[in-house]
Amino acid sequence: MELSTLTAISPVDGRYRQQLAELAPYFSEFGLIKYRVRVEIEYFIALSHEKIFKLTKGLTDDKLRNIYKEFSEEDALRIKAIEKTTNHDVKAVEYFIKEKLEALNAGEIAEWVHFGLTSQDVNNTAIPLSWKEALEYCYLPALVNTIIKLQALAKEWEAVPLLARTHGQPASPTRLGKEIMVFVERLNNQLNLFAPIPYAAKFGGATGNFNAHHVAFPKKDWIAFGNKFVEDYLELERMQYTTQIEHYDSLAAHFDGLKRFNNIITDLCRDIWTYISMDYFKQKTKAGEVGSSAMPHKVNPIDFENAEGNLGIANALYEHLAAKLPISRLQRDLTDSTVLRNIGVPMAHSLLALKSLNKGLDKLLLNEARIREDLDNMWAVTAEAIQTVLRREGYPRPYEALKELTRGKDGITEKAIKAFIRSLNVSDKVKAELDKITPHNYVGVYPAF
Repeated sequence: MELSTLTAISPVDGRYRQQLAELAPYFSEFGLIKYRVRVEIEYFIALSHEKIFKLTKGLTDDKLRNIYKEFSEEDALRIKAIEKTTNHDVKAVEYFIKEKLEALNAGEIAEWVHFGLTSQDVNNTAIPLSWKEALEYCYLPALVNTIIKLQALAKEWEAVPLLARTHGQPASPTRLGKEIMVFVERLNNQLNLFAPIPYAAKFGGATGNFNAHHVAFPKKDWIAFGNKFVEDYLELERMQYTTQIEHYDSLAAHFDGLKRFNNIITDLCRDIWTYISMDYFKQKTKAGEVGSSAMPHKVNPIDFENAEGNLGIANALYEHLAAKLPISRLQRDLTDSTVLRNIGVPMAHSLLALKSLNKGLDKLLLNEARIREDLDNMWAVTAEAIQTVLRREGYPRPYEALKELTRGKDGITEKAIKAFIRSLNVSDKVKAELDKITPHNYVGVYPAF
């Protein structure tokens, strides 16, 4: 079968291709090849700026950069054709660029392409660069937009009292808006931890010491050159002591940070799913859609379930990537190569999860009547408030008195609570204070948002 969205093995490139196409420029084979070309061209330009060699007359930085800026699928196919002969993907890129230089009448300087480099100098700059730009242009904006949406919902539901549940059991009431703000704060905190993680790169020759560069130009400060090239031309951070490959510790930190985002979002999806099952939320319906092939009445919370499923797949892959990549035998083995080709897959599942979550959030319809009903039927939760006020007043063993009244008892109604208050040996003023406490107003305080 020819490859298409119907015949693709992975749903990332099959069923979900349309939703995830924005990641293709970063993580496809085409994307990887283009980023390699970009690194090679920028390195070539940097060598010329450092007067290592002089560009052919009429050849400019802009003309060179157009080789990757105007990079086409036809160009990528040409590189793949060269690779059939070289059996080496990065060498094929080098030969492709030399062909382009010949076409620009600059063949006499072609040997400065890939000068002194090993393939990992290209891979370990191209991949972190594509990773950085995919995060900055695709994933992180989607995450921030989700946080903004959650904060807007929190504000909308700020005043809605809600029966809390700890251990799955009724607990001291809260407000729905504040419970959504819990997730806003958690995600923002993780963003603050995520932001300073460097986008690390390796650039230093076959075993990290600029051996070939130094032997050719021993008076040149290649360490300073490498730092300037990686930081100024590619906007990455060069690691100073490396083997043939980058040690991937910062990349592993990114994976761990993305796992924490996903864990928090999984927690949110499960909470919203549970509120829907409790009928605290209903969901908007769409003409023509069905919820079950057998039960016509069903409106299932599938967006939150799809999000949870994709988050699980993403985290399983992030876990492997974070554990495997920082480990390499001696100065290198090749196990990182095939693994690195998969870093876009968990990001794709994470991004898909965010899209499913946002779709689900947009369908939510607050069922305040059901929320009020639960509060009205759970006057037992005022026991904490009553016994605390009685403690303040020095009343003997108030906790025990409320425990005897309420623990494990059904039918603790407003009438039962009011009768208990009237039976207390306290002042009328305290009784009046206790009488004002209801499941609807016993919601505590928290910072404004």
